[in-house]
Amino acid sequence: MITLLSMIVLGFFLGMRHATDPDHVVAVSTIVSCQRSMKHAAMIGVLWGLGHTITIFVVGSAIILFNFVIPPRLGLSMELSVGLMLILLGILNLSGIMGWITKACTRSHSGIEVHPHVHRACIQSHSQKHTRAKVSTNHWAIEAYGQLGLYQIIRPLAVGIVHGLAGSAAVALLVLATIRESFGALVYLLVFGIGTIAGMMVITAAIAVPFKFSEARSARLNRGLSTVSGLISVSFGVFVVYQMGFVNGLFTRNPIWIPH
Repeated sequence: MITLLSMIVLGFFLGMRHATDPDHVVAVSTIVSCQRSMKHAAMIGVLWGLGHTITIFVVGSAIILFNFVIPPRLGLSMELSVGLMLILLGILNLSGIMGWITKACTRSHSGIEVHPHVHRACIQSHSQKHTRAKVSTNHWAIEAYGQLGLYQIIRPLAVGIVHGLAGSAAVALLVLATIRESFGALVYLLVFGIGTIAGMMVITAAIAVPFKFSEARSARLNRGLSTVSGLISVSFGVFVVYQMGFVNGLFTRNPIWIPH
């Protein structure tokens, strides 16, 4: 029991450390650069971590339970997808498309109103005081959803899924080298994912601070920070594509892939 508890604690903190990997931080920095609320930035981190955990657990479970072996070319392709995604995120940021979509989604969702028939039904079935509290709660939920937007919910979730595909093999192999029992290994994967979610939530909230500060002080500084995050994303993405495609041989006849 003590050993299992220690492994769970270790898995949680290793998951938090995993959230700080350079490609993870670069990706969420590009996304959060258009976000001005620390609360919503933290939610983006949670969504990214959730997508990452889903693929880590699904692919990792297949490796642990069924001894599934990922071919080198497939493994390199999954890591290559991370580079391509970083390039796309950077281009969207540099072109201003990402910020435009964010603002458009916010305006679209923030205009949602309670349907008059629903409002009348609430008045007929509840007391006036309870109705006011209910309407206030509904407006708060609608406002929060409008500020985040469906696009901003799907985007970090999808990015996290791509990152999870790229790192699932390495995490599963690390677990197998440490825990031989299947149930314990699966529990470790879940705890690792929870740690990653917690770590990314803290990271995205912290990244949002300079963007929020710069927006209040200087529009030029704010645009500069967004531009820098876009350039870093494109540069890192090109580096990953070059590493996977040419150094590790994805675009050649003899690919070499070592999960890490």
